[in-house]
Amino acid sequence: MHPLTGAVDCDLHPDLPPVAALLPYLEGHWADAMVERGIESLETASYPPNVPLAARPDRRPLLGTGVAGLAGATLDAWGLSAGILNPLLGVHLVFNQDMAVALARALNEWIAREWLDRDARLRASIVVPLQSVPDAVEEIERRAADPRFVQVLVPAMWEVPYGRRSLWPVWEAAARHRLPVGIHAGSAYRHPPTSLGWPSYYAEDYAAQSLGFQSQVGSLITEGVFQQIPDLTVVLIESGVTWLPSYLWRLAKFWRGVRSEVPWLAESPAAVARRHIRLTTAPFDAPEDADTVGRLMDQLGSEEMLLFASDWPHWQWDGAAPPLPAGIPPALAAKLTRANPRSTYPRLAAEVPA
Repeated sequence: MHPLTGAVDCDLHPDLPPVAALLPYLEGHWADAMVERGIESLETASYPPNVPLAARPDRRPLLGTGVAGLAGATLDAWGLSAGILNPLLGVHLVFNQDMAVALARALNEWIAREWLDRDARLRASIVVPLQSVPDAVEEIERRAADPRFVQVLVPAMWEVPYGRRSLWPVWEAAARHRLPVGIHAGSAYRHPPTSLGWPSYYAEDYAAQSLGFQSQVGSLITEGVFQQIPDLTVVLIESGVTWLPSYLWRLAKFWRGVRSEVPWLAESPAAVARRHIRLTTAPFDAPEDADTVGRLMDQLGSEEMLLFASDWPHWQWDGAAPPLPAGIPPALAAKLTRANPRSTYPRLAAEVPA
């Protein structure tokens, strides 16, 4: 039996469609508008498709092969029971609110028809247009009727921190439908990814992603989102793992000194994070040393926080199958590959057999 038999992969990336593939799913005049404006792609030069981290060389021949290629290399090869698709089309790059709403709706319909309909093991995240909060809520309400959508997907760096009250209706709608909010590495490029300005190189940008995740975690906790929405779960996808214990320690230290500023936060930020925050294991940015990984797990203080993910087709592992982090004992490995995803995604637990 493959060690991942029955596992749930919480971060699979489908082929990104050119705009032409979305034309049949675009509403109103937007199909004509895309053609008239000559908009062929929502890709950005900051993440070029041929960058080495975008895909392993042995996976590149499978790019563009759709469900068959992805399912054959992951679901079939590893014996997975389910995989969650996170489409990273640049909907949040668009400044025109109406266009962003149309593209998000088309992308979600395209995922449902061209991916979910073709393999019963696949699930997906709902891409929401944060450019318009009412429309983002409406898209959640629309897609929530389809149980194959198990999460709401947003980028790590947006125009404002996610704890701001203006965005609470989006998080409330997600929680109401038992949908975790997945915050995935990426940016709407409204602001530089570093506090010092724009970096020159992709390596800088990728390393700086953890700073965006830190800011979002701090915002959600200190603004009182989890007190306002106690059923909300947030999944940090492709964030790395090792930064979280030290950040929570620092946040908790300063919270003790200025807690009167946030009277609604009546317990340590670390306790709130352990209850509401989850992280995917790719990339698992720790040394391949069992003792170090063991200390990291002790610092996290929870066996429920980690979720297995391959980050297909990105180059986050070597070998035929994505490895589980070194030093993870078998009992914990079973939790992060099977039990933890099902407890994190209630819709998944109801639909996918253990």
